[in-house]
Amino acid sequence: MYDLTLAAIEGNVHVAAAALGVPLGIGLIGLKACEAVGRNPEAATKVLVQSIIAMAFAEAIVFFAIFLV
Repeated sequence: MYDLTLAAIEGNVHVAAAALGVPLGIGLIGLKACEAVGRNPEAATKVLVQSIIAMAFAEAIVFFAIFLV
């Protein structure tokens, strides 16, 4: 019984790590996007597009971790 519980916990550690890391990554992307627009407001649309794409890739990490369990 102990082995099954340990296996269940170890099998979900990568999902927990992804679920904790992705919001931090998205927050950093948003922070740097705001800084970039603050420094160069004329590039706001380019920065917005790139940050949305980067956030989508970061969000996909959680889905890969969940579906590959």
